[in-house]
Amino acid sequence: MKNFGHVFSLAIALMCMVSCASEQQSKEVIQNYAALVLDNYEAARQDAVLLKEAIGKFTTKPSEATHQAAKDAWKKARESYGITEVFRFQEGPIDVIEGEEGPEARLNAWPLDESYIDYVEIDSTAGIINAPSKTLDKASLTAANESGGEKNISIGYHAIEFLLWGQDLSPPGIKQAGSRPHTDFVDGGTAANQDRRRVYLQLCADLLLDDLQLLIDQWKEGGAYRNKFFAMEHKTALSKMMTGMATLAKAELAGERIFVAYDNQDQEDEHSCFSDNTHRDTRLNLQGIKNVYFSLIQGKENQSIHDLVQSQDTTLAREVSNAFELAEQAVNSTAIPFDFAITADTERPKVLAAVEALEKLGDKVAEAGAVLNVKVGME
Repeated sequence: MKNFGHVFSLAIALMCMVSCASEQQSKEVIQNYAALVLDNYEAARQDAVLLKEAIGKFTTKPSEATHQAAKDAWKKARESYGITEVFRFQEGPIDVIEGEEGPEARLNAWPLDESYIDYVEIDSTAGIINAPSKTLDKASLTAANESGGEKNISIGYHAIEFLLWGQDLSPPGIKQAGSRPHTDFVDGGTAANQDRRRVYLQLCADLLLDDLQLLIDQWKEGGAYRNKFFAMEHKTALSKMMTGMATLAKAELAGERIFVAYDNQDQEDEHSCFSDNTHRDTRLNLQGIKNVYFSLIQGKENQSIHDLVQSQDTTLAREVSNAFELAEQAVNSTAIPFDFAITADTERPKVLAAVEALEKLGDKVAEAGAVLNVKVGME
């Protein structure tokens, strides 16, 4: 009995050691996630600063050169923001701050009704810009965002995109983005209310910085949400992380952002339709999911969810890794630009394959959560 008791005590001690080690490993994964979030939002804001500077130069001295520089800066800013979309769908500060709606709808809402902001082909007097009685300042533009309808988007990345590129009036499948002339911003140039158009664009750039800073403040050392996140039971925190991954992969990216446009064959349903930059949106969103799963901070791997899964089920860990590889291959195989991919008969099967690969990835993330005894929801 003494020997049995000794063995039993050793077994209990070993189980406690394993459990403590697993919890410590989870804590490290959670801390790495917070570091990743902060790093990504800081990078997004740095690029948004460069965008604001380019817009400032353009609106001060509109020309073909400064216009192109502003468009290039917008595309660069989208590179760093696109990977942050995985931080959504988990009631983090991008979604909710202290019970109030977070800044997501002010940053990245889409699709937008162009005529809510400015003139369109069928109405030269449409939009806030062409209504001189409407005040142009940050408060009024923020209040106007989604007022009266979710497509009534007044600010954010896509409002800036529309102001820089204008409507994409080329037929579906034609590889050409919007072609707004820089003279829309020149006094006495094309389109009316050039001065208001310049002010509107500058305000949108300012608001972008404000909202990104709001997220940084929540996630920085001592930030309100960071403290709340670290105070959560580790499985709760992991649940939020993995729910964001799975929801973006299966429901949002595969469903809302790709399949809807594929099914409708309508370029108005694509994410960055004015600039024809949607192919980058899809690739960057997927990279963001990968960054969280493998804890890739500035390209370097850290203690990750993948490591947690591998410690429990090496076969499943390999399957999830394979699902990432297949999803990347499928998404990267879709044609450029996206409106060509969803309308050309030769390209549409590749888009559907990307949808299916992303759905499978979302399901595999959910399986990984089950192995870790972590609840993974998908909207």
